[in-house]
Amino acid sequence: MGKKDMLKFKRGARLFQKVERGLLLRHKGQVVAIEPDTGRYFVGSDVFEAAQAARAALPRKVFDFFRIGY
Repeated sequence: MGKKDMLKFKRGARLFQKVERGLLLRHKGQVVAIEPDTGRYFVGSDVFEAAQAARAALPRKVFDFFRIGY
């Protein structure tokens, strides 16, 4: 992973920390896909579902994936 990629991942991780608490009650155990440049995120029951929703909305972006509550 290059330096640029690592910075994007860190930005995605910070965004996840900000939104996780709000997602925890309704979505614990599910997966969130976060686009680090825009801060938009998409929740799915698994990585595939989260990725599908994310790609439908932002087809040319790269996403970081996190499991909610773990």
